[in-house]
Amino acid sequence: MATIVYPPLIPPNTRLRSRRPFSRQLPPRCNTTITASATTENLRVVFAAGGTGGHIYPALAIADELKISKPKTQFLFVGTPNGMEATAVPAAGYPFTAVPTAPLARPLISFQNFFLLPYLLTKSTLKSYKIIREFDPHIVIGTGGFVSFPTCLAAAIRGGGKLLIQEQNSVPGIANLVLSLFADKVCVAFNSTLECFWQKYKCVVCGNPVRFSLTKQTCTKSAARRHFFPNAAVIGKEKVVLVLGGSLGATTINIALSNVYCSMLNENEDLFVVWQTGLKAFREIESRVRNHPRLLLSPCRRNCFEIWRDDLL
Repeated sequence: MATIVYPPLIPPNTRLRSRRPFSRQLPPRCNTTITASATTENLRVVFAAGGTGGHIYPALAIADELKISKPKTQFLFVGTPNGMEATAVPAAGYPFTAVPTAPLARPLISFQNFFLLPYLLTKSTLKSYKIIREFDPHIVIGTGGFVSFPTCLAAAIRGGGKLLIQEQNSVPGIANLVLSLFADKVCVAFNSTLECFWQKYKCVVCGNPVRFSLTKQTCTKSAARRHFFPNAAVIGKEKVVLVLGGSLGATTINIALSNVYCSMLNENEDLFVVWQTGLKAFREIESRVRNHPRLLLSPCRRNCFEIWRDDLL
């Protein structure tokens, strides 16, 4: 029988490379678990939110829930220097830092968007990148506003953490549509919103976050009425109408109510009206509206839920 001789796998006179011995051991499984658990408990989270209460308060609601479930979490809110977030966030007990604004002008085809916006956006993104690099967050959460786009964009460029977009509206804006391409998850409030995003597999329908303070009873309705309407007779059976057009106000709503509020109160003696004019229109409306014991005029109240919690019309 013929003998078959196979050629050697390694050519002769070939010098073999030294290899690390296989005796190196991996860390014990328990240590890996402890490290992962410690990382989860010591989260660092950046919120990019600004402009209006519709963007700010959902971010505060998420932060409040994280503070309860993971008390060791570190927070940092990024916003505009002159927006309402500059006062609302510190008032809620969270650290805040500001970056330059890069607003998108209307109409879209305009001198500002073609020439000024690129400069402002670059400046804001670089500032946001520096903040994110120093804070080194595990998660960046964008809830909308002009500041959300450069901050989330900087997070996507840097990498190393998760990016989450929270969309409160049924139809998302241009910024969140673009940011969704870089985000790991997109949280939406309505099923119909899924059709607006190109990458639907990233979307999670979870509703809008609600602040914990809205779910706890802080005082009785009659006590709240007497506090906010000290000059009106309160017997506990009154109804409250809350009128609001957002944190910045709505001109159409303010004009409509200014024409009918007086007759509403005169014709209904058990009716109380809480009129949130918005920050921009408050002084103008205040100068035009007459004082009434059952009318509460306010630019934007964080604690108005104490009045209308259970009997909003």
